[in-house]
Amino acid sequence: MNLGVIEAWCLENQDSQRHLQEGADLARKIGRPYLEVACLAQLAFTSKIEPLATTRQRCLEAVALAERHGWGAEPIIAPALVNLAGVLILTGQFDEAECWLRRAARALETHAGPGIRLLLQMGTGMLLSGRGKLREALAEYTAAGCLQAQMESSHACAGQLTGWTLSTQAGLGQLTEARAALVALGPELTATAEIANARAAICLAEANPASALAAVQDVLNGITPANSYTTVVEANILAAIAHRELGDQCAATIATEGALALAEADWLILPFAMTGALELLEAMPRHETAHAALLADVLDVLRGISAALPDESSWPGLDQLRLSELRVLRYLPTNLSRQDIARELSVSIHTVDTHFRNIYAKLQAHDRTSAVQRAREMRLLSARLTS
Repeated sequence: MNLGVIEAWCLENQDSQRHLQEGADLARKIGRPYLEVACLAQLAFTSKIEPLATTRQRCLEAVALAERHGWGAEPIIAPALVNLAGVLILTGQFDEAECWLRRAARALETHAGPGIRLLLQMGTGMLLSGRGKLREALAEYTAAGCLQAQMESSHACAGQLTGWTLSTQAGLGQLTEARAALVALGPELTATAEIANARAAICLAEANPASALAAVQDVLNGITPANSYTTVVEANILAAIAHRELGDQCAATIATEGALALAEADWLILPFAMTGALELLEAMPRHETAHAALLADVLDVLRGISAALPDESSWPGLDQLRLSELRVLRYLPTNLSRQDIARELSVSIHTVDTHFRNIYAKLQAHDRTSAVQRAREMRLLSARLTS
C-alpha cells in the first residue's frame, strides 16, 4: 500500500494501481477491512489514466465499504472523498462536488498530513474557479502551495497547482505578480505543459494573443508532455481564444472542435469554465460541431445552470426512452436535418422519423424546440446518458 501511494505521487500510475490493488486483494484475503479500505481509497487517486467513470466507481466502492464498517467519516476514506469531488468538478457537477468536499474536510479535521490536505485545497480551488470566484480560488491555491512547500520534493500535482495559480492571478489582473512567479520557477516546472498553458493565459490577459498561441504550440503538437489530457483540452481552448482575438474565426472553430472532441469521452466541462470560454463557445457555429450535446451542457454550466444529472425516479421519460432514441435526441439541439441525422447514425430517414415521434410523445413535446427544452431540463442531452 505504501509503495503504491508513493508511486501515485510520482506519477507512476500503472505501478501504483497494481500495487494498491494487490494490497486491497491481500487485505480482503486475510480479513483486514481497514487496510482494504485504505488501499481502495488511495486507488482512486491513482486512476488518472482511467476514464473518469472508472475513478468515480472506485471512489464510491471505497466509500461504501468504509461506511459498512463505520469509517465513513474517518481520515482513511478522505482520498476517495476528495477524488470523487474532483471527478464531479471536472464534469461540471459543482453542487454535488461541494457536498463531497465538505465531507472530506470533516474527515480531515483530525488529520495533519500535508498531501491529502493539499488535494482538498486544490479541489476547493477548482470548484471556485469553475464557478468564476477567482479571488477565493486563488486563496485556496495559495494555501495548497504552502502545503506543497512542506513536502520533500516535487509531486504529481505540482505543475497543475502552479499553473492554475498563475492563470488565476492573470484572470484577476495580477499580471506583475504572475510574471514574477513565472520567472522564479525552476527549469523542471517551466518545461511542463501546465506552465505553458499558464503562460498563454498571462499573454491573453496582456492582450497578446500571438504570444499566447506560441506558448501552447508545443503542447498541441505533443512535444511538451502533459500530466493529464485535461491540460491538452485547456491548451486547445486557449489556442481557440487566441485565434479568435487575432480575427481568425475559422482557426478558432477548429481549435474549439478539437477541445470538444478531447473532452467528450469523459464529458469534461471544467477546462472551459476555468478559461472563461463562454464567448468563444457562443460563437461556435452549431452546424460545424460534432459534439452538440457536450457544447450545450458546457454552455449551461458557464451560464450558471447546474450540471447535476437527473433524478431518474422523478423523470419517467428517462426510463421510457430507448438508447436508440437517446442517440437521436443528442442531435436535436443542432441544425442538422432529419436526413443529416440519419446519415450520421447510418440509419434510414424512416427510422429517424419514428424516433422523433417517440421522443416527442415520451417527453410530452409538440415540436423540436420544446423537445430540446424539455430534454435540457431533464439533463438528457449528456453523453453520460446516451453513450
